[in-house]
Amino acid sequence: MKFLAIDVGMGTQDILLYDSGRRIENCVKMILPSQTQIIAKRINAATELKEDIVLVGETMGGGPCKLAVKRHIKAGLRVFATEKAALTFNDDLNRVKDMGVDIISEGEKTDAIRIEMCDVDKSALEKALSLFELELPDKFAVAVQDHGYSPDMSNRAYRFEYFREIMQKGGDLDSFVYEGNIPERFTRMKAVERTLPGAILMDTGVAAIRGALLDESAKPPCMVVNIGNGHTLAWIVEDKRPVSIFEHHTHYMTAPRLDEFIKRLCNGKLGFQEVFDSGGHGCYIREAIGFENIGSILVTGPNRHIMKNSELDVCFAAPFGDMMLTGCFGLMDACLIKSSRVS
Repeated sequence: MKFLAIDVGMGTQDILLYDSGRRIENCVKMILPSQTQIIAKRINAATELKEDIVLVGETMGGGPCKLAVKRHIKAGLRVFATEKAALTFNDDLNRVKDMGVDIISEGEKTDAIRIEMCDVDKSALEKALSLFELELPDKFAVAVQDHGYSPDMSNRAYRFEYFREIMQKGGDLDSFVYEGNIPERFTRMKAVERTLPGAILMDTGVAAIRGALLDESAKPPCMVVNIGNGHTLAWIVEDKRPVSIFEHHTHYMTAPRLDEFIKRLCNGKLGFQEVFDSGGHGCYIREAIGFENIGSILVTGPNRHIMKNSELDVCFAAPFGDMMLTGCFGLMDACLIKSSRVS
């Protein structure tokens, strides 16, 4: 069994070519710049050339490429975009227009430099693998962060409501895995599915949580904290079910603040409004486990260094010896479980 697991972040896209015929340590792995970083460089190059640009393709992750678009417009240059591409920057297209972007129809011709938008560049990956005599598999598992289509409300609250709804129904880790059944709200996941039909899709934070639980030091119930480049997501997981969670933005996080949030989440003392009002997404506690009952605190993510000064007994999770592939291992675990159920 072979598949390509791709964890799409704001800084990097982390890739695992899973091959059941190899030990996991010997499977091919790559850490590459994320597509939003690549697109941002292409926009910046056009800005240097003083050329207008037209953005086409799919809805994808924003961040760096959105900042590049703003710089391009500030330089007095024009930005055209199809509707799908424009949704990268905001679910409300009127706000995208207010940025200075001209929305055009699919296939409309312009003399501007054409830039293709997508979270996964299948052709580029196929070419990269071919240089090492490797074939691109026909099965994919991809993680992207999708706030959900919410033009009329806070995307922070809307994203968090998704987590809360599944937890209230007693959902487990597999409830966050999609294969052909992606909810309509997830426009970014659906865009990836159009690029890679039949792919398994997950949220990046959820994939990292799932991957961290594969670390050999995991002792349930586990507190798992993924400190990403943009978001910090913390889950308490018991019997493969999230029982309490909070999500915030990483640039607000310090070790003392995370220590406090973790303890209060465990004890049922952290509230949604407090987290939301401080710039985060929210908090939901289905069951207060009690901090003294936590078996292990697993910390992962590219900004895990924040917790080096933590006063808590934390373990820096590195499943199969590789922290940067934590999200890919979460995708791998989901794929293998789905495969075993089918067979």
